Amino acid sequence: MGTLIYGPTAKEIRIDDRVLAHLQVVMIAKLRRAESFAFTWEKSADDGSGHTTVWVHPGIALEFAFLGSRRIPLNRAWVEDLMRTANNSSGLELVPEPDSPVR
Repeated sequence: MGTLIYGPTAKEIRIDDRVLAHLQVVMIAKLRRAESFAFTWEKSADDGSGHTTVWVHPGIALEFAFLGSRRIPLNRAWVEDLMRTANNSSGLELVPEPDSPVR
């Protein structure tokens, strides 16, 4: 289980390493183009359930901390699906990983 560390208060968002690796690709691509976006995720029952949304902006600190040391193979179709959500008006949302070859 990895951690996305966000903002000046270093808010820690626990996310599975595989999911986090795919989010990292999408978020860095958006921020590299100086594009801000909303990011929404479902909270686990341990965290009180529900969902949370944060505004991601190039000027706000963002850190990706992985539990494992190995690089995670990426599913290109999933990256593309996540990018599509990031480019719509409601922002980046976690969508299920499609069954596609891993690259």
